[in-house]
Amino acid sequence: MQLCNKMHKTYYSITICYMSDHPSFSINLKSLECFRTIINSGSATAAAKQLGITQPGVSRLLGQLESRIGFPLFYRSKGRLLPTDDALAYYKEVDIALQSMERVHQLADNLGSENFGELSIVAPPSLAETILPRLIASFLQEHPRVFVNLDSQSMETARDMVALRAVDCGFVRMPAEFPGLDCESLIRTGSVCVIPSGHALASRKKIQVHQLDKQALVLLGKGRQSRWEVDDAFQAAGIRPQIRVETHTVGSACALAKGGVGIAIVNEMLGLQYQGEGIVFRQFLPRISHEYAFMRSSEVPMTRVTKRFLEHCREHFTLNRASYRLQN
Repeated sequence: MQLCNKMHKTYYSITICYMSDHPSFSINLKSLECFRTIINSGSATAAAKQLGITQPGVSRLLGQLESRIGFPLFYRSKGRLLPTDDALAYYKEVDIALQSMERVHQLADNLGSENFGELSIVAPPSLAETILPRLIASFLQEHPRVFVNLDSQSMETARDMVALRAVDCGFVRMPAEFPGLDCESLIRTGSVCVIPSGHALASRKKIQVHQLDKQALVLLGKGRQSRWEVDDAFQAAGIRPQIRVETHTVGSACALAKGGVGIAIVNEMLGLQYQGEGIVFRQFLPRISHEYAFMRSSEVPMTRVTKRFLEHCREHFTLNRASYRLQN
């Protein structure tokens, strides 16, 4: 018995086709549902009640099914319908087939309502370890049947993965002009100095670059745009930065500042995720901006789930913008 791919849109008008000796051999799904309900309920009367049809209607559907398959499914004893051995064997296959159809029906509902599916996201570690867990958690509260795969890669690799459609979407620091990508800006923030609480500069509201002359510094490693901009700020001020440690994550930079190693200069939005005792955050001037964007392939349309996730990202950053900026 082989299930064929011939299904109509309305649940009870779906036709299931089986390979058989009969050409054009088809069984109406409602007849199968009626048969299963009789087995489960134990009587035609109970089946009629569960299905919301009359008892003659149950008899008619059962008769149609027996006529199609060519053998009786029940025999009558003292007014009751008792399944034959063939019926019990047939029931197992019918139950599996109907459960599969119910699954297809549910899947269509879920896909249409954007509540089901898979979403693959790629982002640099700085975002994957700070902002995104909160954002994804709130998205899954609204869409609990969506499965999310979050991959953490360098900015360059993340960009390539989205362009090559290895993932559904990702996040990138702007500017990010690249063939095959569409990028939508979500948020822009500045840079901050992370200062040990007992430091002389901790009492200031803003830190100018010249005030960091001869101060021990913790800077994010070379090779990234934000570091180039920090270096340019020191060069423009005629200052040679006293770098004690170079690191590659905002979290480690904040931890080193808390340990008294030096003053860290980091992305405002990401740095504020590490607020706590032992450090204070002060705006760094001249302003170095960090703009993050949602990226997706420009070659194919977004899935329903990806579209909804983008909408959620827009809403999230609009509502939480203040929490990602230093409040003086």
